[in-house]
Amino acid sequence: MPVLHMLLRLGVPLLAAAALPTVPAPPAAVASPAAAGAVAVAVSASAAPAAAAEEPGWRAEPVSGSGDSAVRPYFYLAGPPGTVLEDRLALVNTTGQEHTVTLRGADAHNTADGALAVRPARESTDAGSWISFGSGSTVKLPPRTRAVVPFTVTVPPASPPGDHPAAVVATEAGREVGVRVHLRVGGPALAALTVEDVAVRGRGAGRVVSYTLVNRGNVTLAPRLAIRAEGRFGEVAGRAPRAVPVELLPGRRVTLTEPWPGAPVLDRVELTLTVTAPGGARATAAASVWCLPWGISGRTGAGLLALGGAIPAALVLVRIRRSRRARREPADASAPAPVRTPAPDHELTGASR
Repeated sequence: MPVLHMLLRLGVPLLAAAALPTVPAPPAAVASPAAAGAVAVAVSASAAPAAAAEEPGWRAEPVSGSGDSAVRPYFYLAGPPGTVLEDRLALVNTTGQEHTVTLRGADAHNTADGALAVRPARESTDAGSWISFGSGSTVKLPPRTRAVVPFTVTVPPASPPGDHPAAVVATEAGREVGVRVHLRVGGPALAALTVEDVAVRGRGAGRVVSYTLVNRGNVTLAPRLAIRAEGRFGEVAGRAPRAVPVELLPGRRVTLTEPWPGAPVLDRVELTLTVTAPGGARATAAASVWCLPWGISGRTGAGLLALGGAIPAALVLVRIRRSRRARREPADASAPAPVRTPAPDHELTGASR
């Protein structure tokens, strides 16, 4: 679902649907809001054109608690373990034909590069599986109407505290619209992260710093990154603190890159990455890197390779010459002949004399 991933990451806002009539909601359960940052997005099947992916002819959005005409960008739900939370989803048909939409809950997660995505139904074992639409999981939308569908989120009694990211997913003919659900279960909240696998890739002005962020806590993090660089000849331009364009979900690991336009041409640099996030999360990691001009580094590598091959060849040649010289030199006539000492006769015990 590349479009879903992209739009979730960018946080595309929803449009209001004030001008459309509202039809009665089908029978179903109900729910209330969860942690911060959810959006609705559209996705098409692989065979559908991009325009259809962005505009399937209908949309899904949270209903405001104060009135059906107002919308929220996401669901925010919070409560202790063992409670049932309620909320409502609005489905808006802006076309002149009827649409049949299927609804389900899904777990949300980070992809390897930090984008937000939803899991398939069979892989949703956390908050996505707690969402229920009852008998309203399939909704028929007449032309130019707006249906309000209640749903419930049943938090299991043994649920761990913290954020449990999820989404409500509406599907029709391979096109999907996801509305994020930020669910926070009551209890101690821990903001913690680590920075790992720091490395530098590329060369020249195209160098980038690669690193991995791991959310070790139980709440969603909005990280900020700063890079300090210290060379052999003094401090090198790094990166001032800035927001990382990732919403890092609990327990997730993402690998990111940061441009390093201030990398020196020739130096050995000690890099220190510092990442912070609201709630007191802070982590640092360091790495050493040689910055060399590409031409010099290539010639140096070739020279070292040639030198490494020449040394063993020279040693073999010296040994061969010494062996040939030893065979050509005659023996020294003035040297005394070696004296042979006869071996003593050994007495055989028990023999007659």
